[in-house]
Amino acid sequence: MYQRILVPVDGSPTSQRGLDEAIRLATLTKGRLRLIHVVDDLSFAMSMEASMGYAGDLMSVLMEKGTQLLAQAEARAQAAGVEVDVVLQDNFAASVQALVTAEAGTWPADLIVIGTHGRRGVGRALMGSCAENILRYSTVPVLLVRAQPDAPPQEAQ
Repeated sequence: MYQRILVPVDGSPTSQRGLDEAIRLATLTKGRLRLIHVVDDLSFAMSMEASMGYAGDLMSVLMEKGTQLLAQAEARAQAAGVEVDVVLQDNFAASVQALVTAEAGTWPADLIVIGTHGRRGVGRALMGSCAENILRYSTVPVLLVRAQPDAPPQEAQ
C-alpha cells in the first residue's frame, strides 16, 4: 500500500499541508517520498514581471529558490524518519501537470499527494488548477489535500 508517494511542492501553505499528509502516510506505510518542484512558464513570467530583471539571472534565482524549497521539504520528511529524494524540473516545453504525471509514471509512484487551493468560479477560471489536471490525467491514485479553511464551517441551526 502506497510505498512510493510523489509530492509536488511549491512552498505555499497548501503545498505544506500536502507534504504533511504525505509524511503521515509514508510513516504509516513505511513508504518513501519523492518531492518534485517545477519551475514553469507561469512562475517565470510572474517573477519576470515582478522583478523586471534579466531572464538569465531570473532563471538562476528561480532554480536556486526551487532547490532551497526542496531542501527544506526534504529536511521535514527526514526529521519524521521518512526516506525521501527530490527532483527539480525546469522544462518550459510541458505543463506542470504533464511533468508531475510523467514523473509518477517513470519513478513509478503508487500515489500522488498534492495540496489544492480549492478555487472556484472566476479564481479557478483565471488561475486554472494544476491539482485538478493532475487528478484528470494521472494513471495513479491522487490524494488532494484542501487548504486550511479561514474559519471553521458554521453548523446549520
